[in-house]
Amino acid sequence: MSTVLHYDIVVIGSGPAGQKAAIQGAKAGKHVAVIEREIGVGGGCVYRGTIPSKTLRESALQLGRMKRSAISPNAAIPSSILVATLMQRLDEVVTSHGDYMMNQLTRNGVTLFHGRAQFRSDSLIEMLTIDGMKQTLSADTIIIATGSRPRAPVDIPIDHEHILDSDSILSMIYLPRSLTVLGGGIIALEYASIFAALGVQVTIIDRADRPLQFFDAELVRMFVQSFEQAGGRYSGKQAIKDVRWDGISQVVTTLQDGQVFTGDKMLVALGRQANIEDLNLSTTGLIVTEKGTLAVNEHCQTAIPNIYGVGDLIGPPGLASSAMEQGRRAVCHALGLPVGQSADIIPTGVYTIPEMASIGLDEAAGLKRYREVMIGRAKFNEIARGQISDIRDGLLKMVADPTGEYLLGVQIIGEGATELIHLGQMALQHGATVDSFVENIFNFPTLAETYRVAALDIVGQRQRRLSSIAA
Repeated sequence: MSTVLHYDIVVIGSGPAGQKAAIQGAKAGKHVAVIEREIGVGGGCVYRGTIPSKTLRESALQLGRMKRSAISPNAAIPSSILVATLMQRLDEVVTSHGDYMMNQLTRNGVTLFHGRAQFRSDSLIEMLTIDGMKQTLSADTIIIATGSRPRAPVDIPIDHEHILDSDSILSMIYLPRSLTVLGGGIIALEYASIFAALGVQVTIIDRADRPLQFFDAELVRMFVQSFEQAGGRYSGKQAIKDVRWDGISQVVTTLQDGQVFTGDKMLVALGRQANIEDLNLSTTGLIVTEKGTLAVNEHCQTAIPNIYGVGDLIGPPGLASSAMEQGRRAVCHALGLPVGQSADIIPTGVYTIPEMASIGLDEAAGLKRYREVMIGRAKFNEIARGQISDIRDGLLKMVADPTGEYLLGVQIIGEGATELIHLGQMALQHGATVDSFVENIFNFPTLAETYRVAALDIVGQRQRRLSSIAA
């Protein structure tokens, strides 16, 4: 029987959540080990998700800038182009980010094992290494950070050649002429808008009446309008009857209402499921929820006090940014360290084209809580920087309380939205008033000026209301 190796903390998975958990434990002076089943460090985020998709997105954005420029207004990508040529820097970016994450683990003294982990008790883990050997590890604290994978509906024959999921979509050799996308969530919309921007005929088929149900309805309408202006098509409130590859050149989708859609390729983006089945959780006493996730409290602690769950496997929001913070906070709680103020206000970034971002309450949530809100709007095409950069699709929407004095939330659509949102985040965290955006000076010309313009919009509404009351 092999010797049991003991660590203060064992982390299963090296994605954003697991890597940050390990670093936090090491910086606290603890003996930490990470078990990763794949060759590289970084998980699906680095190798199949965020990094590859954003690399392709950057190519699409560059093409859009070329089309808007006076030098090459008719620039287009030939349909026969290799997808790999649109992602020339992918290997470099993936390698660099993977090396960065590995170097962080190494210089902080974290031990990395490559193998598959299974629980043998609530404090013992058996690891099957890549060479077929078994090693047992024990730990005072165990962090589960095994991530998620694309959900594969049983009635859709995903073959990863013609009918693809979000892991295999970028394995296509050639850019397709047409693409059918099933789903109306973040991943579906990101890939749909990216391929539409690359000149692919994209059709989104969604079960809901509009995509991104959790997002501000006005911004989503703007996105759909922009998507359709780019040549895409959105078909909502639809139920799938049948999906099949015709054996020749097309994926055929038949809806319950009789409509038939065809496309060279199909992307199935109908959610994700936690990588949790192979962990042998039954030996710990932990029970998986009906949604296939791991139940945790506000500290990411499971029903077994020394076991924590972080990242995708505990459910929404399923963002890399929130996963990193969950990893850090879980280890801090386990070690009795100060965790800081709870991150109740988490920014959401959706890397569509145009991109979208949100922080705090949107209009619907504000109305539900206060019955009345004041909304300030600033369009990018009315801001000098937006005109200079020819940004046509852009809006910053500021939500204030009924008096128009206090900021409740910010929603943005348009280029740079995922960067701009952090100003709203800091404002909310520090209780900034609407007037503070008017009283401060913003660089000119910048897109950040939209905060001031939106605030002035609210101030104007406030003054008109006071005038009507006085009259």
